Amino acid sequence: MKRSALFLCILFAASPVLAQPTEKTNDQVTDEGRQKNNELAQDAALTTKVHTALANDVGLRTLKDINVDSDKGVVTLRGRVDSEDTKRRVEAVAKQVSGVTAVKNELQVKGG
Repeated sequence: MKRSALFLCILFAASPVLAQPTEKTNDQVTDEGRQKNNELAQDAALTTKVHTALANDVGLRTLKDINVDSDKGVVTLRGRVDSEDTKRRVEAVAKQVSGVTAVKNELQVKGG
């Protein structure tokens, strides 16, 4: 009986220690690093695809004032353009690029 009580006391005393999260293994850290690197590479590739589409459609003169950022398929457009029509066209071109899930159009019209 005393052994059972002693065992239960030890078990209850150890339970907070047992509930502590374990440290990540090297494999887990490596997998997380690979996943993050893959996401960054995919974002960079998508940004390049959008830049290329804009250069082919809108023209390089406008492209120099446009900053394109990508984050997990969401493309953000920033910068200045000549007109509302150009602003809408840039957004439409970006939306047509494969891999783009959404576009945040933060472009400003010059003089507007």
